[in-house]
Amino acid sequence: MNSNKENMQIGEPLGEDRGVVALMRDRKGYTSLSVKKAARIVGVLFLLAAVTAVIGLTLYDPILKGPDYLINGSKHANQVILGAVMELMLVVSAIGTATTMFPILRKYNETIALWHVCFRFLEAIIITVGIISVMSLLTLSQEFAAAGAPDSSSFQASGILLKAIHDWTFMLGPLFMLGINTMMYSYIFYKSKLVPRFIPILGMTGAALVFLCSLLVMFGVIQQISVWGAILALPVAANEMILAVWLIMKGFNDSAIASISSRKQSNE
Repeated sequence: MNSNKENMQIGEPLGEDRGVVALMRDRKGYTSLSVKKAARIVGVLFLLAAVTAVIGLTLYDPILKGPDYLINGSKHANQVILGAVMELMLVVSAIGTATTMFPILRKYNETIALWHVCFRFLEAIIITVGIISVMSLLTLSQEFAAAGAPDSSSFQASGILLKAIHDWTFMLGPLFMLGINTMMYSYIFYKSKLVPRFIPILGMTGAALVFLCSLLVMFGVIQQISVWGAILALPVAANEMILAVWLIMKGFNDSAIASISSRKQSNE
């Protein structure tokens, strides 16, 4: 009786399904139910990251584009601040995907899973530096507007520096680091069969292309916001959207999770 009560408390199914769920529990206590919940969270976070990244960059337009950015920035201060909030949500989403996937990915390759968390945190730090540069540029714009008709040369010099910091972080975060991170989790997905293999194949292809794009941008061969930049970034964007929808609708492959859990139990 006590055993049945315990099973009901932790949400385990009774009867023949109990053995399946027990098989899918690892030493950390994860069950198929918690894995499915984690998969949905990761999928939602991937979608949130994509949406907030696009919205944030669009809202930055008044202060990052055009020769009159020192004037337009202060005029559209609330819009720029909202863009920063969107990117902060992107930072939270990026860290959330890594930390939520870590307990699952570590079962298949703990070293790469740990690398993924570390590099995802580094990506988030780079994006945060970019946010700080934009907010500093907004402060500069407001000071420029408050000064009336100042000597603009010093303001322009500071503005060019802050815009350059944002441009470099925009390249290093969403391109360079994204390529590394996507390659790591896609490799584990491919080897473990946690998701259909066409998804990690697309992910690894997209990771290689977006990493190549970052190098081409770094050496001045192409512009990040350009036709070639969009073409090279499209596969990794498609991978994230397809992966997100799959995790929300289907979750991770139960048989793959059961397989690794049974191997661990047999080794204990």
